[in-house]
Amino acid sequence: MSGNTDYLWYIPNDTKAGHRGDAVAAEHNSLATLTGHARALEDYGWSGALIGTGWGRPDTFTLATALAAQTRTFQPLIAIRPGYWQPAQFACAAATLDHLTGGRVRINIVSGVDSLAAYGDSEGKPEDRYDRTREFMRLVRRLWTEENVTFAGKYFQVTDSTVEPRLEARGGRRHPRLYFGGASPAAERVAASEADVQLFWGEPLDGVAERIARLRALAATLDRDLPPLEFGLRITTLVRDTSAQAWADAEARVADMAKTSGAGWQDHRGPAAVGQQRLLDLAARGDVLDDNLYTAPGRFGGGGAGTTWLVGSAEEVARSLRKYRDLGVTHFVLSDTPYLREIRRQGEQLLPLLRA
Repeated sequence: MSGNTDYLWYIPNDTKAGHRGDAVAAEHNSLATLTGHARALEDYGWSGALIGTGWGRPDTFTLATALAAQTRTFQPLIAIRPGYWQPAQFACAAATLDHLTGGRVRINIVSGVDSLAAYGDSEGKPEDRYDRTREFMRLVRRLWTEENVTFAGKYFQVTDSTVEPRLEARGGRRHPRLYFGGASPAAERVAASEADVQLFWGEPLDGVAERIARLRALAATLDRDLPPLEFGLRITTLVRDTSAQAWADAEARVADMAKTSGAGWQDHRGPAAVGQQRLLDLAARGDVLDDNLYTAPGRFGGGGAGTTWLVGSAEEVARSLRKYRDLGVTHFVLSDTPYLREIRRQGEQLLPLLRA
């Protein structure tokens, strides 16, 4: 971490090999392989990594615990879903892992589409889903910071609940940071009132600036009683030694995606959420926006962070990321494939420029 700016990577957590162009290997999701990724992140200067979630993938919290036990400084950003977890059980599990790792836990709360019925959950209306998420986040934070909590909400109830072990305050950090994404009005109200960090997908600078301004104004109208909302960017960064090589590789990769309709790239199932649709709509404005934001992958099946890419030399990508930082983005979750090779390449070439 440099000043108040934070750089993380991504661990795909998938049973299928070849996620978004990753190397195809039989042991791609073994403990040895994934530990190798986490240790490389430590060695090359990354703070940690987002670990993806969704029914049909290995359990995220279990993987995060295993990787934390195999590392010294690696900070897992653990994606979890209300409904898959109940607040008290989750608060206790996270407090336990945070205690055992000396305060390395971060949490990404996810409310998007999933195979909910497979684990006994139900969808409800979108506004109900986000109301439940807001209640979940508020109750988890209370369980981490208060004792003998009694709460009777619309979705969750606890009586005289004290989570053990108690979380240890570490400087200004009272509990693991709660990251949250989503671009719909309901999602933004959750972020503005309950999140510690709002994560954006790779939108152009004008879109991110607009959303930051709107979320800050919304937080003021909702009488937010937490520290000021922070902002993060989750994006693919395709870095090569030269700009020409980066664009040649990017265009070749998109051509391959076009042949297979993006097979192996889209792991966000179901209809496009508001934030995802915003990314898909960018292609109508052009294949390249700002200096080097490549929108063409979204036309051929790229989803989530695979929809738009920052492409160029390390200097060019660093310059673009600094522009997001100038807008107020202080948390960056970057990635490219093959994941392990790019942990090293971007750790050597990109991170030093960002931290200069």
